[in-house]
Amino acid sequence: MNSPSNGFKNDSDELAIPSSGPLDTASSDKKKGPLSFLSGSVTSLSFSLLSLFISKKIVLYFSIHTPNYSSPIAQSIASGFKTLIIGISFLATFTFGFIGIGLFLVFIRSLIEGNKEKTD
Repeated sequence: MNSPSNGFKNDSDELAIPSSGPLDTASSDKKKGPLSFLSGSVTSLSFSLLSLFISKKIVLYFSIHTPNYSSPIAQSIASGFKTLIIGISFLATFTFGFIGIGLFLVFIRSLIEGNKEKTD
């Protein structure tokens, strides 16, 4: 084994421990199958529906409980906070929805490519 140029022996020189981190290319050789895309799509679309339900409840809550402050600065902050909360909830809804639709399209494409490979 080679020692570093500084003269000290490194523990990694004796033991070669295989890497199993996210950047390891040996473990990522397996391809995802259509079932993986379908389950991801269903999961994401169900989170989208849950987010839509929560977003509707948030809008309903803020429409019933309007903030009434005597200070214009406090009224502006409350209005900005309300807008931020509603925007984030609908952003989560549409994000999960687009991811679910995208994974479903990848699922369909993987089925079509699987049929092309079988016919060749």
